[in-house]
Amino acid sequence: MREISKGANVSLTALSEDAGSVVVSLGWSSASGAGDADVSVLLVGEDGKVRSENDFYFYNNPAAADGSVQLLGKTPTDSGDEDRIGVDLTAVPEEVARIVVAASQYGGTRFGDLDGLRMTVADRSGEPLVGFSIDDASVETAFIFGELYRRGEEWKFRAVGQGYETGLAGLATDFGIAVEESEESEEPEEPEPAGEPPEPGVAAEPQAARTTTAGTPGPAGSPTAPAAPADAGTAGPAVSPATPQAAEGAGTAGGPAAPVGRPPAPGAAPGAVVPAQARGPRTTRKKVTLPKAPGKSLAENESWRPARLFPVPSLKSDKEREVRATSVLLSVMAQVPEFGRRLTAAFGAPAGRMQTFTEVSLPHGDTPRRPDGVIRVERAGKLWTALVETKTNGNPLRPEQVQQYMDIAARRGYESVITLSNDVALEGTAMVDVKVDGRRKHKVGLWHLSWAEVAHQAQLLIRHEGVGNAAHAWLLQELLAYLQHEQSGCHGFQNMGPAWVPVRNGIEDETLCLGDPRATEVVESWERLIRQVCLRLGGELGQKALPVQRVRRGSDPRSRRAAAAERLCLDGRLSAELRVEGTSSVIAVTADLRTAKIRTSVDVPAPEGSYPLVTVRRLVRLLAEAPADLHVESLVEGENGPRGTLERLRPEPGDLVPRSGAALTGFRLTLIKGMGNSRGNTESGFIRSVDEAVDRFRQGVVAHLGPLEARAGRRG
Repeated sequence: MREISKGANVSLTALSEDAGSVVVSLGWSSASGAGDADVSVLLVGEDGKVRSENDFYFYNNPAAADGSVQLLGKTPTDSGDEDRIGVDLTAVPEEVARIVVAASQYGGTRFGDLDGLRMTVADRSGEPLVGFSIDDASVETAFIFGELYRRGEEWKFRAVGQGYETGLAGLATDFGIAVEESEESEEPEEPEPAGEPPEPGVAAEPQAARTTTAGTPGPAGSPTAPAAPADAGTAGPAVSPATPQAAEGAGTAGGPAAPVGRPPAPGAAPGAVVPAQARGPRTTRKKVTLPKAPGKSLAENESWRPARLFPVPSLKSDKEREVRATSVLLSVMAQVPEFGRRLTAAFGAPAGRMQTFTEVSLPHGDTPRRPDGVIRVERAGKLWTALVETKTNGNPLRPEQVQQYMDIAARRGYESVITLSNDVALEGTAMVDVKVDGRRKHKVGLWHLSWAEVAHQAQLLIRHEGVGNAAHAWLLQELLAYLQHEQSGCHGFQNMGPAWVPVRNGIEDETLCLGDPRATEVVESWERLIRQVCLRLGGELGQKALPVQRVRRGSDPRSRRAAAAERLCLDGRLSAELRVEGTSSVIAVTADLRTAKIRTSVDVPAPEGSYPLVTVRRLVRLLAEAPADLHVESLVEGENGPRGTLERLRPEPGDLVPRSGAALTGFRLTLIKGMGNSRGNTESGFIRSVDEAVDRFRQGVVAHLGPLEARAGRRG
């Protein structure tokens, strides 16, 4: 991979013969675990402006109708998060001269708060071509990382690194998008209960004023930039094109531009006003989303089971499960374009007509080989082909089999080999070891999908984002029902591996030695489990959920896992943190193998300037529906704060106030649950215990914390 500096450019065609479709990645890490940013893409003409609102892509408008741009979402890496964008350069309209790739901050944070800001461009096979690191970020709330631009018949990449103190609003204005600040709506203040001491000298704050941006926002340091940066922690700016052509197009096929504000955090108070920004872009085609509450069944009794498109109970062997699962998945991918495109875009597939096949015979020496499936996508007379190798029921992938398919794909000019199993891929750890012949000009990408990721994408579409028609929604629902059936064998990661029992026994009887390689295997299994928990949470909530890595970008993942294995040997604990996109709460999960307990916790900051007793009483009110066994601890500077269960604190919330008078900085809320004893494939398994612990904590505790966070900057 070629590293370039700010302002430099390089030809993508010169770096790869397979650069017609690229994957652009923006990465960063955060020491606090709460830092994040949203990516956006603008298609710009020769005049430096967007042609219309349809040339602006962000989380509320993530894909182009022609398949030229698709935001693929965030992916966890070993040193933070990475946001990926698929760009089919062969599909970009001729009148587009540049593709600008940017990111913006929200929640009052700045890019200087993030570490390891970096942009990379990879070709269709996943081979990194060029990288650019930004090391001078400070107060900017938006950044143009780089741009892809035309030079004759080729595409080039330029490292830009231009920051804006005026956020997404300032950046959008520079490219011909008019920005108006929308009205901020704020939840009414709860009345304090009788007998609670008022705070002297604190006047009520006036209602937020309605404003519009003044002047012409420019790059960071520009004297014409507005003083107040766009902060997506409040209601964000609404965006519409400034060009007359765009104004004339309002209400037509493309609809007006989608607003750019952040959606409300999950768990917001019921009845809160949802800003227009959270409603998504207007389109002429109605999106079909399944209702949250299923309709009343017409069955006479509970023993009746609805008819299913993909029946499962007759499956008897692993081979039958693999054949059925492959056929079911590939057929739905071909019939539901939104779903098929979602799964293949990250692998460099273009947007086009998709056909899928099973049990295809391909020549390989004296004995033909039969991959489980083949995916072909046609666009502009060109074919993109991927071979699919499937495993179900926890069966491992066989390296020699995958190697054969890689060799066949290279000889026949196919683009990719996709492996599909219950296992979850880890950054820096290959699912299977294969050899690549570097003498071949044609490169083949090797990609992996977990069945949990397939279910995650189906959930996002049918429960949150919607698909084109009711038939597509029904097909996805039937696919999801199939994947979740106990006989399908497609349940995702569900076994901690052969090292789990020996390591757990070694911790219990204190015979596990430092440096035992089995501890590292358990740490890797734990990471896979946490990533699967994040996939499941994201599908249920409709927001990305990602593991938090508090390490600097570029750190060696093997060294980090070795350090985690050493801690496991010393204190018998497995620890992880995860965060749901759009929230500032970081949920910590700790499995203590010595005590057989799982702890889930979150730290809640105390509002600045408020009286401790007022803050404590407000917290107890917010947790009125939380489990009675919730442990609440006051966080106090320089000392251990008071603590107790919610059951004991409800009648006496003042017990949480520090007796020493030390400053109260926040609270730590913790639930403790017993741990399953088996390897994870039964009801009492460890993996199921972790799932249940995270679900109970999120639903019973975290979902009620939105109002306290919203008042974190106010007194009282």
